[in-house]
Amino acid sequence: MDDTDRAIINALQGGFPLSEEPYREVAAGLGLSEAELIARLERMLKDKILTRFGPMFQVERMGGAFVLAALAVPEERFDAVAEQVNALPEVAHNYRREHVLNMWFVLATETPEGIARAVDRIEAVTGLKVHAFPKEREYFVEMRLKA
Repeated sequence: MDDTDRAIINALQGGFPLSEEPYREVAAGLGLSEAELIARLERMLKDKILTRFGPMFQVERMGGAFVLAALAVPEERFDAVAEQVNALPEVAHNYRREHVLNMWFVLATETPEGIARAVDRIEAVTGLKVHAFPKEREYFVEMRLKA
């Protein structure tokens, strides 16, 4: 990662323009071409410097639903189950925890009823019980990490 990559990361946290050509607008502010900005973002994603680049939506305001869910996965099946879970489009991300419930993931669906369908599908595919934890209240924590 060089100084330009750091400048891109710092510039893109918490404010991406809503315009016809947002990449061109951001690139101009950084003294880059649009193509160079996009190429650098693609490289940082490919190299896992960035794990994700995209908008964060409040899906409930659009009629959808989010839920935090967990599985108790036998250690010898962890990688295979992670692959099965990650293959579903409703799974936003998943991660390992040192706990009986060792695989946690977020489900995001277009409708609240979609959560139950996704849970049923995961249980059918993995043969494991999904523990769903619906959101009781929401907090906004703005986190910016200086690169």
